[in-house]
Amino acid sequence: MKKRSKFLIILILVLTIGGVGAYFLLRPTTELLSIRNDNELYSFYEQKNYSNYSDNILLRILTFPFSTRLNRYNSCPECDYEVYNKTIPAIEDEMSATSLDDATSGSSGGSSREFSTTNIQVENVDEADIIKTDGDYTYSISDSDVIISDLKDTSNPTIASRIESTDESVPEDLILSGDTLTIIGTEYVGSGYGPLYNRYDYYSRYYNEKNTTVRIYDISNHENPRLEKSYKLYEPYYTSRRIDDKLYVISSGHLRKGEKDNTVNRGYYEDHVEKEFAANSVRYLNDVRTNYLTLVSVVDLSNLDGNITVNPFLIDISNAYVSENAFYLVDERSSYYAYERNSLSEEIQDIFGFGGLIGYFTRKAERYNHYYDCKTNIFKFDIAKSGDISYSSKASVTGRTINQYSLDEKDGHLRIALYTDEGSYVSIFDEKMNQIGVSGKLAKGERMYASRFLGDKAYLVTYKNTDPLFVIDLADEKNPKVLGELKIPGYSVYLHPYDENHLIGIGVDTTEETSKDINGRVLWTRAYITGMKLALFDVSDFKNPKEISKLHIGDAYTSSAILTNPKALLFSKEKELLAIPVNNYESEFSIEISEYDDLSDLVSYFYDYDDYYVDEGYLVYNINLEDGITQRGEIIHEDSYLVRGLYIDDDLITISENTLKVNLLQDLSQKAELDLTKE
Repeated sequence: MKKRSKFLIILILVLTIGGVGAYFLLRPTTELLSIRNDNELYSFYEQKNYSNYSDNILLRILTFPFSTRLNRYNSCPECDYEVYNKTIPAIEDEMSATSLDDATSGSSGGSSREFSTTNIQVENVDEADIIKTDGDYTYSISDSDVIISDLKDTSNPTIASRIESTDESVPEDLILSGDTLTIIGTEYVGSGYGPLYNRYDYYSRYYNEKNTTVRIYDISNHENPRLEKSYKLYEPYYTSRRIDDKLYVISSGHLRKGEKDNTVNRGYYEDHVEKEFAANSVRYLNDVRTNYLTLVSVVDLSNLDGNITVNPFLIDISNAYVSENAFYLVDERSSYYAYERNSLSEEIQDIFGFGGLIGYFTRKAERYNHYYDCKTNIFKFDIAKSGDISYSSKASVTGRTINQYSLDEKDGHLRIALYTDEGSYVSIFDEKMNQIGVSGKLAKGERMYASRFLGDKAYLVTYKNTDPLFVIDLADEKNPKVLGELKIPGYSVYLHPYDENHLIGIGVDTTEETSKDINGRVLWTRAYITGMKLALFDVSDFKNPKEISKLHIGDAYTSSAILTNPKALLFSKEKELLAIPVNNYESEFSIEISEYDDLSDLVSYFYDYDDYYVDEGYLVYNINLEDGITQRGEIIHEDSYLVRGLYIDDDLITISENTLKVNLLQDLSQKAELDLTKE
């Protein structure tokens, strides 16, 4: 009996010491590791895309059979659409190609005229757009061409030149920097099979591969643009930024099989030369297992004779935010099975910690009860003065972001707005991505549809049947506090600053339908979209925000690019100008808002609706604090879609794929019209 007791004690000690040793030896790290060779890189290609799944043998031994790595019935409902949208890049790219980017207020450049610039999120961090202007010329995408239009005389605009695609790529975005114009496009090539995520399981789907093409032109002679540099990345285009004279283009997609057996494609194409990045230049984290490859290319626009730099990382992207000092790449695919995805350290703590195996299964049950809360990985990359990027650190948070406006950096500290099944909240991180503050969760059971950070305040919009606008004070980063709340019908999907004390909300209007039984008890309520809306909020009293002006637009079959792309906004406080593109369908259809819908679901109804929509209009509004928002007029582009606008001095320029129109800002009377189609 004594021998048996001694044996059990020794066994427990061995397991405890071994477990503690394994914890410190194999615990996940936030440091980037380098791929050792092609065989190791190919192992990432072969495995399914379970991010955050550590691929060490001991972890699998310790966790099997306690963990099931894929449970087809217990996926994350909050995340289904975003996964579907991201796993097939074609969906996201087509949306960006149809929603188009736009310019908004400001003035810069070499021209002496006042003109609008792209609606960017961060000052001095330029974003790509489908139209650009320098005050004398406009640059716009028309089908597969880029057109440079001369507007030095706005009463007589002319086409200075047309840049035609020299390959199979379709232009998607433009970056303008002095006398340099960059055209970023998508090349559709080949075909293959790749994993597609649905609500229940993985399966294969046939898809076309996409490459990112970049062409950089010298436009000092606008009549004769000269190609200075071109390159191609063998992954789909995701986003781009320009900081000073450094251009950053990000591509992200599945690893692709190489020509040789058990290899992965490591190639890219620069100035007519096929090149490769080394296998050991590919970086990954040992607690993030994914078959997605993200390429961050860096180009010095002031020295186009130099080579580009390609930085390869084994991470997936579902969102991206860029400040002057850092890239924040967000991976929301990382924990769709968060409740059952445990690191080795967590497993060992459960087994060898207080409560032993009983505690392990108890805590396991708790995790099953909270599987709806998705987790998000945030990867921070520092930007050096030279323009090079380097990995800094990683943080993980519970919940999902909406878009790039869900993130913001102030004094080197990241603020991020997220929503979960328990509500929406804001989390704050220091320079090393250590969490230093977190707000309480708001509006349980509601979705967050808009977020914006302005100074020491965060503004969140959630929605179920009414639209709460929350104001959160971030002045004390360690203790963010909710200051006020405003509830109104409908909801905003984009918040834009009017001034320090006022916000513009752009979104949709809704109506409720309630069913009651014979005793008057509510059986169910439904909300339907009835049109779009513009709103002006007074937030000078943070504890009592007010809606001081509201304007309803259209009806149940009205849509706009602004619902998915803030760059579609043209705004100038000084000119009392607000303008957006709007289109209507030929017949009415009804969109019911489900508690499980997110913005992507709702907007997809507009784009997927099987009917033609009529000519697109560009709606122009007056906006000021005395009169609120009032309609100034409308500019119609017949048989044209994708209308965008900008201003040069006192002229409003609207551009579609087929037509450029010049109208006076004062009364919208037309001055000139230019046909952009090929002769």
